[in-house]
Amino acid sequence: MAMFDYSAGAGLYPCKTVRRTSRLRYKRFDSVAEALRFAIEDMPSSMLRGSVLEVEEARYNGEQMRELYDADAYPLPRRGRQKN
Repeated sequence: MAMFDYSAGAGLYPCKTVRRTSRLRYKRFDSVAEALRFAIEDMPSSMLRGSVLEVEEARYNGEQMRELYDADAYPLPRRGRQKN
C-alpha cells in the first residue's frame, strides 16, 4: 500500500442499515489512526461493512479500513496483539 497519512483528520459514517437500531452516528476523529481503531476495535463488526471513512476528499469502505488497520504502517498499538 502506498504511503498513507494516519495523522490526518477523519470522519466515520457508520453503516446506514444498522444505524436505525444503533446509537452510532457520524463521528469526527483527530486522526485516521484513531478512527480506524474505533471502527475495528470498538464498533460492532456487523457495522464495518457498509461504513465509510472519509479522509480529506477520499472515502474508504469497510474492507479498505481493515487493510489500513492491518498495514505495517498503522501507528497505534492494536488491541490483543503486539506490534512487530
